[in-house]
Amino acid sequence: MLINPHNSCLLVIDIQERMHPVIDQADALLTHAIWLIEVAQTLSIPTLISEQYPKGLGHTVSDIQSLLPASSVMEKIHFSCVADEGCSRLLDERFDQFVIVGAETHVCVLQTAIELKMRGKDVFIVEEAVGSRNPRDKALALERFRQCGIFIVSREMVAFEWMRKAGTDQFRHVSKTFIR
Repeated sequence: MLINPHNSCLLVIDIQERMHPVIDQADALLTHAIWLIEVAQTLSIPTLISEQYPKGLGHTVSDIQSLLPASSVMEKIHFSCVADEGCSRLLDERFDQFVIVGAETHVCVLQTAIELKMRGKDVFIVEEAVGSRNPRDKALALERFRQCGIFIVSREMVAFEWMRKAGTDQFRHVSKTFIR
């Protein structure tokens, strides 16, 4: 199954001020997530951001906040975006496919992905753009995704599936700007 640019969404889960510094390979995760956000913007792919209990964990890191409008942010208390009514309504009504980046892989990313899959959505986890405090937790979550039929992908896989073909102005721009 390919990622469809017409009915997919980039979902950025909980890359927040107080939690981000303790994530294993946090800088790499952030770099990859920003890359994908910028590609999504270039290709007009909708992007949503979740924030887990921002009073305690802070808001989305400023490097991501500066790229997206405040209207793209969904606050939540539940670990899963799907379990939180405000988030769930936004996710259910608009998209059939979700490309997910964020933290923590074994908690909020995992619970959101599994619940989206249970609702019949196609879910794609960008391996280099998800993270946990403990690398073992991330590895276990990736295995569990596979067991649940959730796709593990790379950021370039996502970009090329969103573009679908070479020879277009979009392809030339993305290729020149992001794929070196």
